[in-house]
Amino acid sequence: MDMFSAKAKSCIDACLDCYATCLGMASNHCLVVGGPHVEQEHFRLMLACAEVCRTHAHLMILGSPHARHLAPECAEIATRCAESCASVGDMEACVAACRACAASCSDMG
Repeated sequence: MDMFSAKAKSCIDACLDCYATCLGMASNHCLVVGGPHVEQEHFRLMLACAEVCRTHAHLMILGSPHARHLAPECAEIATRCAESCASVGDMEACVAACRACAASCSDMG
């Protein structure tokens, strides 16, 4: 991805990592563990985070000017997802991926 600035490439990578981590944890951890991991608000937030991260990365890769509008929203959702995952517990990988994504997206705005 030499066509992107280092900052943009870092954000794309962070978004794609967050997407894969949130979707993977929701599908392969939360659904297995159950309890607070599958409570509606938490689970929906994880799926929303995965989707906004995927979409933000996609728009950045396309070079769409709309990507810049999505950066703050992506950062906000990833921050909320990190907080939710931290409060549920046993989701350190998701917390770390969401925090990294939020920081990177905030830097893009």
